[in-house]
Amino acid sequence: MSEMISVNGVLQPLNYLKLFDLLEDSGVDGRQGGVAVALNGEVVPRADWAQTSLKSNDKVEIVQIVRGG
Repeated sequence: MSEMISVNGVLQPLNYLKLFDLLEDSGVDGRQGGVAVALNGEVVPRADWAQTSLKSNDKVEIVQIVRGG
C-alpha cells in the first residue's frame, strides 16, 4: 500500500515532498492572500510552506476565503 495523506479530510497518495508543491498542484495561490494552511492541527505560516516537509499520515487542512457576493 502506498503512503497516504489526508487533505481536507480526503485521503490521497503522498505525491509531494513539500507542502508548497501540494498547494501549488491543488491550485492554491498563496500570493493572493486569504489562504490558511494547517498541518496536523498546527497552522503553517506562509513563509514556511516551501520548506515544510510532508510525510505519510499527515493531515493537511486548507482554508480559502472566498470574496464576492
